[in-house]
Amino acid sequence: MASTASQAIDRPEPVSFRQAFIYWLKLGFVSFGGPAGQISMMHQELVERRRWISEQRFLHALNYTMVLPGPEAQQLATYIGWLMHGTWGGIVAGVLFVLPSLFILIVLTWIYMTYSGIPAVAGILYGIKPAVTAIVLFAAYRIGSRALKNNILRAISVAAFIAIFVFNLPFPYIVLMAGLIGYAGSHLMPDKFHASGHHRLSKITYGPARIDDDTPVPEHACFKWSRFLVFAVIGVLIWGGVMALLVVQYGWEGTLTQMGWFFTKAALMTFGGAYAVLPYVYQGGVEHYGWLNASQMIDGLALGETTPGPLIMIVAFVGFVGGWTKALFGPDLLSLAGVAGAVIATLFTFLPSFIFILLGGPAVEATRHDIKYTAPLTGITAAVVGVIANLAIFFAYHVLWPHGFEAEFEWLSALIGIAAFIALFKYKAGIVPVISACAMVGLSYSFFGLH
Repeated sequence: MASTASQAIDRPEPVSFRQAFIYWLKLGFVSFGGPAGQISMMHQELVERRRWISEQRFLHALNYTMVLPGPEAQQLATYIGWLMHGTWGGIVAGVLFVLPSLFILIVLTWIYMTYSGIPAVAGILYGIKPAVTAIVLFAAYRIGSRALKNNILRAISVAAFIAIFVFNLPFPYIVLMAGLIGYAGSHLMPDKFHASGHHRLSKITYGPARIDDDTPVPEHACFKWSRFLVFAVIGVLIWGGVMALLVVQYGWEGTLTQMGWFFTKAALMTFGGAYAVLPYVYQGGVEHYGWLNASQMIDGLALGETTPGPLIMIVAFVGFVGGWTKALFGPDLLSLAGVAGAVIATLFTFLPSFIFILLGGPAVEATRHDIKYTAPLTGITAAVVGVIANLAIFFAYHVLWPHGFEAEFEWLSALIGIAAFIALFKYKAGIVPVISACAMVGLSYSFFGLH
């Protein structure tokens, strides 16, 4: 009885829509570090500190978003917002995760197009890049320490790393194989793929959560065919309506129309979040449509890495530069053309994410305790840890040897990255203070003319 009473006292109070709104808005402004860093940040805040959702339910939602095409961190925020406060909770969480980043990137891209080549900006980026690398590496450690609870899952993670690092295997194939291994494991060794069992055996406990392991599924999260069909129709109408307006106004070959079509395909055809979509966006934006050149694409990636929000927000940069380059509204309205391109690219990239969550969320909640469905997702999460580790190495290479192995090693970048990782790992420093400190080091480096 005492234990039950204690748990009742310790369980967090109900979370109001206003409290959630404020949190999601704040997250939109401080969510640095790409998807791995953002997922880690949400775990730290929502699972560990506020205890709005339990670790098991957080990881179950994460498993689902990892399978979907598109930005997994934004989809995870949408899923948790939907689980807590229904449809509008999910929409608000997902929109606020993206909106601050869109505004910031529009302003930064305008500055970039108007005042490119400012040494101070280059210095700030120089300091931030190794910090971002450290954040991704630390996030891989954090997620891995929770998801890889036995040698089978660790082996899947290592195999995924080798598949993408050595053999350059496309991410969808890695996801498919990990899911199949998980499905087979649910029959052959179910104890190894039972996420809830590992969770309860974990020594790390954060206390009762508002949405706990045994909290019943709320009414709005129960699967209903009528609700499924309504959301599907609304999603198709929004997409089709905007595309029809663009075709009527600019024709099928118009730049904004082609942006809508291209970024819809990018959202639907790429798995693994922003890091998987980047090659596709590069190929389309640079080589096929000529919206920007290769050098601008690299600069856009740097901006995407160093601004809050999903890294896939680089699509807003591509859209802005494309609209500006093509002078959609004439030479006197380049800025307006850039804003239009950024908004269209963002809308068509993220619209499918909301539809996926609102359509699939109830089915995911309904299968939460069925190992036939959870085991493949557990296997996929293990594989994704290996993919994130590969990404950290990819970042490290481009930060430490920006001009290739034959060029000079960037010792200062290495020192900044090591210091950032130590601050995160040993001293539990926040992501924003770490990025700010590294940016100041880079700015000072540039200011004194040392770089």
